[in-house]
Amino acid sequence: MSQTTNRPAGPARPRQAAPRIHRAWSVAAVAFVTIIGAAAFRSLPGLLIDPLHQEFQWSRGTVGAAVSVNLALYGLTAPFAAALMDRFGIRKVVAVALTVIAAGSGLTVYMHAAWQLMLYWGLLVGLGSGSMALAFAATVTNRWFTERRGLVTGILTAASASGQLIFLPLLSWLVEAHGWRPAAITVALAALAVVPFVWLLLRDHPADVGLAPYGSDAPVPKPAPVTGAARRTLTVLVKAARTGPFWLLAGTFAICGASTNGLVQTHFVPAAHDHGMPVTAAAGLLAVVGVFDVAGTIFSGWLTDRFESRRLLATYYALRGVSLLFLPMLLAPAVHPPMIFFIVFYGLDWVATVPPTIALCRRHYGEDSAIVFGWVLASHQVGAAVVAFLAGVARDAFGSYDVVWYASGALCAAAALMALVIRRVGPGGEPFAA
Repeated sequence: MSQTTNRPAGPARPRQAAPRIHRAWSVAAVAFVTIIGAAAFRSLPGLLIDPLHQEFQWSRGTVGAAVSVNLALYGLTAPFAAALMDRFGIRKVVAVALTVIAAGSGLTVYMHAAWQLMLYWGLLVGLGSGSMALAFAATVTNRWFTERRGLVTGILTAASASGQLIFLPLLSWLVEAHGWRPAAITVALAALAVVPFVWLLLRDHPADVGLAPYGSDAPVPKPAPVTGAARRTLTVLVKAARTGPFWLLAGTFAICGASTNGLVQTHFVPAAHDHGMPVTAAAGLLAVVGVFDVAGTIFSGWLTDRFESRRLLATYYALRGVSLLFLPMLLAPAVHPPMIFFIVFYGLDWVATVPPTIALCRRHYGEDSAIVFGWVLASHQVGAAVVAFLAGVARDAFGSYDVVWYASGALCAAAALMALVIRRVGPGGEPFAA
């Protein structure tokens, strides 16, 4: 199929008078609730490693491999999902994605072989969650806002942490009290519960309701659906891959995924349990990470609107690396003040990297930035997938996670240096002279 040009899709609707509270904020609120509901699936993998190991005698490496498939597909689906949103609209893509997540999570209760875990949790939930990835937040922000983009990006990114805060204590209690199957059903029901909100309240573009984007006085015509979504996604990748900033952004974000989703989110609970900490206590600590992640990410969005994104990224990665180097010395049977300090410190930094990364994509790649960020996010999830698997293998081989914490800290130091190398560009996309 050939790619159409971005022409208005028919006569423009009469522009309405701007309401006192712009409709963009209600769209952002629906997106926030949607991401919270979908975040339940992200809370579960770390809680499943020990129960599946005990019930089916699967190694931690085997369970980690299924999580790796999930994380890799989460990332590799994201850039295609951004293009599909341009073709079919945000509402349809997100509603289908939530339904696929619910199906995959629900089917896991019937599995009895490792390949079924790969299929249900790895493939189905991975594909569905990829369509609900941060490219969704980037698309909503790009279409509905011309001002406060950094702040809104931070808020939508924090929604995932809020979902973790809501679901992780509940899911850990369900796993401990009733087994892992009721927890998987809860994830499926949470994803399905959000579908009506998406279908009834979410809108694809300000032109659908006769408004200009927030912060703009001029209405923006709704572009015609772009056919050839897969071709466009790959074309954007080829173009971006010829530029240095793409590889630096992809490299830093791969390390971001390795040190968060791949390592801490997947393996913190079993690592703490290795040191005698109860599963519910360890899950509670991850939920506290979610609390401070909300504050840290929103604050990062505010900072991104005001300061150089490269320097913010370098600072975030450096601080994260230092915190991970200290973690092996902090794990203990009981929660103590130094561990609380780590949780607060690490939580503030968890996904604070997202707003400046999206801002750099937008600055370097303009209207293709959502798809480019989708590919950068793919690298994030590939990094997470590799470490989710290797950390499980390392635990089976060495009997502890210590070597993985130290290696992750070193990788974060490398990411800080890479962020500083990204060249600065002006508003028109041209490099600054100095």
